[in-house]
Amino acid sequence: MTPYSATTRGVRVTVRSFYLADQSDPEEGRYVWAYKVEIANEGRETVQLLKRTWLITDAQGRTLRVHGEGVVGEQPVLEPGESFEYTSGTPLPTPSGFMRGAYHMVVTGTGEAFDAEVPAFSLDSPHQSGGLH
Repeated sequence: MTPYSATTRGVRVTVRSFYLADQSDPEEGRYVWAYKVEIANEGRETVQLLKRTWLITDAQGRTLRVHGEGVVGEQPVLEPGESFEYTSGTPLPTPSGFMRGAYHMVVTGTGEAFDAEVPAFSLDSPHQSGGLH
């Protein structure tokens, strides 16, 4: 799968998505994807991920906003040169869609808050009629 990447204040977020045919049931209107995220601190300051916000949009334009603490139960601290990877997933009622979002970060030395962009990435399945890019 094509990686999608964005960098904000030295924090590079790279995402790859994968359609999970074994967890999906197209006849029931359930399509499931996994996505693998790498968050890399390419800057000079230590940062911590505190919260996340996702906007998950299906093929009919309906958007679900998901906001919460950390990612996969963690609030990773990344020193310069360090990275953190995790895998998560999302279901949709349509055979395609896309996601985008932000990680709400803080610079540990100064307490300065900023949002690291999570680039928009496609959720494509073999059941769609065309790509949603």
